[in-house]
Amino acid sequence: MLLNTAGGITGGDRYVIRAHARTGTGLTVTTQAAERAYRAEKFETGRQDTHLTVDDGADLHWLPQETILFDGARFRRRLTVDLNADASFLMVEPLVFGRAAMGERLQDVAFNDRIEIRRDGIPIYLDALSLDDAVSDQMKAPARGGGAGAMATVVRVSRAADAHLDPLRALLHDLKPTGLCAGVSLVRDGLLVLRALAPDSHILRQALVPVLERLAQQDIPRPWTI
Repeated sequence: MLLNTAGGITGGDRYVIRAHARTGTGLTVTTQAAERAYRAEKFETGRQDTHLTVDDGADLHWLPQETILFDGARFRRRLTVDLNADASFLMVEPLVFGRAAMGERLQDVAFNDRIEIRRDGIPIYLDALSLDDAVSDQMKAPARGGGAGAMATVVRVSRAADAHLDPLRALLHDLKPTGLCAGVSLVRDGLLVLRALAPDSHILRQALVPVLERLAQQDIPRPWTI
């Protein structure tokens, strides 16, 4: 479990996280609570760089809780994952657009995010997200967020990833009445990707818990269910 004793990230902060799952092991990494990207000066940016390595026959689960963007946040995040030929990996990255319960609106944000997953040094999944300025207004657009207050990306890399496609599509269909908008695809053999938009972080988490339990084939860390 990762602990941020500062309580959040703001301008000038630099965090580096490294984890390595050795051959034949299983490693789950999570956070004790939601991460917070606080207001920062325009010329300062908080940064977090995470590098994960997974050896043959190992399975690493990267399951941080939500990152909450505060108005005025300046945050740059990078996740790099190096997999050996017979390694497995599960990740989730939930993102929340402000504190809805406090009526917060994101009018001045600079958030830059990049995910790169490589197998034997060859990229198999690349993803980038950039959110700037009045994010709350931008997310209202039907083609962008449809009014969503939270979003998440889930990626599963394993030989058994294909078997989860139909069950997850059925699960997401059952969750539609909650306001969840989500889809899951098999990008290539052994690589499954799920995207989700939700009205708020509570609805998003209600959806993510069964999804992650299905993909992990085990109980997910206790902080996710508190």
